[in-house]
Formats: sequence, C-alpha cells, structure tokens
Amino acid sequence: MPLSELYAWLRLSLEPSLGPSTARLLLANFGLPPTIYEQSIGTLSRFLDSTLATQMRTPLSDSLEQHVQYTLEWSQAADQHIVCLADPLYPQALLQLPDPPLVLYAKGNLNQLQHSALAIVGARSATPPGLENAYHFAHFLADQGWCIISGLATGIDTSAHQGALAAQQPNSTIAVLGTGMDLVYPARNRALAHQIAAQGLLLSEFPLKSKALPHHFVRRNRLVAALSHGVLVVEAALKSGSLTTARLAAEMGREVFAVPGSIHSPLHKGCHQLIRQGAKLVESAEHILEELGHHIRPSTQPRLALEKRSIPDHLPVEQQQVLQAMGFDPASPDLIQQRCGLSTASIGSALAQLELLDLIIAHGDGRYLRT
Repeated sequence: MPLSELYAWLRLSLEPSLGPSTARLLLANFGLPPTIYEQSIGTLSRFLDSTLATQMRTPLSDSLEQHVQYTLEWSQAADQHIVCLADPLYPQALLQLPDPPLVLYAKGNLNQLQHSALAIVGARSATPPGLENAYHFAHFLADQGWCIISGLATGIDTSAHQGALAAQQPNSTIAVLGTGMDLVYPARNRALAHQIAAQGLLLSEFPLKSKALPHHFVRRNRLVAALSHGVLVVEAALKSGSLTTARLAAEMGREVFAVPGSIHSPLHKGCHQLIRQGAKLVESAEHILEELGHHIRPSTQPRLALEKRSIPDHLPVEQQQVLQAMGFDPASPDLIQQRCGLSTASIGSALAQLELLDLIIAHGDGRYLRT
C-alpha cells in the first residue's frame, strides 16, 4: 500500500471525535480514506456535523501528525505490519463483527491470520494444575495443526502460549494485546512476547503507545473470540473476563468448551456455569477435535486426560495413605488426619516427602494439592 494511502487510513482511525461506526459510514459512501479526505466540507457535512467536517479538511495537530509519522516509521520494519480494513490480508472472521477495527497492528508472521485457530483462556491467578492443563491442551492442539489464540495475560493465557510454542509447529500461536503493539502488558511477559513475535504473531487494534486500560481488555476479548473456531476455558471464577470471551464466542456461533473441576474451587465455578449454559465439557484435547469434526492425526505429544491418576505403588504405605486421603481438592493436614487416622507427626513427614517428590504442592493457606 502506498504510504499516502496508509497515512489516510491511520488518520481516519485516529481522527478525534470520529467514532468507528461513522468512519465505516464514510468508507461505505466514499470508498477508500484518500477519497474521503478529498471531499468538500459541504459534502462531508451530509454525514458529519460541521465542526467535524471542517476538522477533516484541516491538517492534523502537531501531536497527531507526529504520532502518524511514528507509526509509519514503525511499520517499515520487516516483521511489523499495519493491516487495514480493505487489505486482502485482513481476517475475514473480523468482518462478521458489528465493529471491525479499521486498522490492525501486527508483529510477526501475518500468515497466522489465515490459519484455523482455537482460543484458550482462563484465570490470571490460576492453580498449578490449571496451568499444566492449559499448557498440555495447547501443546497437543498446536501439534495437531491448530493455531492457539490467547491474550498474553498471566496465568492460563501465558501457559497456553508457552504450550503452543513448545510444539514447534508453524502458525502455532497468536497473542491479542490490550495495549499498543510497542508496549507489553504485563511486563513480566516481555520475553514471551518477543518469542511469540519471532515464532507466531502479536496483534492489536490499539494505536501505538496505547496503555493497558480496563476497557481495552473487553475489546481485546471480542477479537480473541472472533478469530477462533472455538474457545476453551480452563479455569475461571464467576466474574472472570474469560466468561465474557466465552459469551461473545457463543453469540458469534463459535463452540465453547470448558474444563470441569472441583465443586469447591472458586476458579472452577465459572467453568461449571458455562457447562450448565451449554458449553461442551472436555476432559482431553481429543474431545475438542472430535466435536469440531477434525481428524486426529498420530502425535508425538503426550495424551492429556483429566482422569484419576493412580498412586505410585513404590511409595511407602503412609505416603500412599496420605495421597489417598487428600483426594483431588486442596486439603489441610487436619482434614487429611481425619480421613486416614495417622498421627500428626506421620502426616507431617509424609507431606514433606511428597512435596520433595513433586507429587503435591503447598498452597499459601496451609493446604496441599496433588499434582
């Protein structure tokens, strides 16, 4: 695209007081942005108030002009792209939205946008088993040829991106950002963002330098849902933003999947609510592919199923008893003692040994959970 045309697209997307719906109205009536800016104030006033029509026939302010020039310079890097609404590379799935972004900012491999994708989302404060599930689901699905989409947040999003990258397949993951493309939020995921840019794709609808604001993440979630054939929620509280993504996906006709968990866990109540509302309960990644009618090809990746894991028979009897008494929910030493009848000292010793063997993990509240 000529820089003059790209300049007009950027200006249209940044024009003060010009909302996206009005911008699309102008595009529908006049064609491409350069043609819009050739119209007289009188012609523009048929669709805009006179103040805005006059503004569009006036040069940009110094600050906005600097921002457009900064963005144009940013886009000259080989792996940094601006994809406009009329671009052949613009994702067709986003055109189904009532408010498709006029401009997308991308860093990485644009071919990812044309690849079949599944979203994996969930809690930021996820449990270790939840993180493990997200990682292995993403790893298996990416190995099966699916692109994994998530939002680069801490917790489930991070594990999903990491699992997809670990599959070492082309077109493995897309991270949709709630900030400008030149900022990484959260900062702790900066190294992960660089890895995704190198092996996958970073995507944002927000102008460069846009900071992380609460309403940005709601808008980001609708892109995650729209770009995906289905959304898997791994862990989510009842007020999780992941439920918003799942609701948007359902409204768009996408499949919604949820991983079940303990009825006592706050981080599974959102998943259970989705299942009650019609989401597909999944215990393995194969369930997702079967539901989508996707052929499951032989894989070198380990199969993941949320089934009761056997207790290693090589463990001392007391450690086996403690594991059996713990079940699969977080359990306190007192509760374990009530269930198995061992002495306090025996339970303390068994818990210490099991933790060293990575068979259990300690919660901050003094309870333990089987891994």
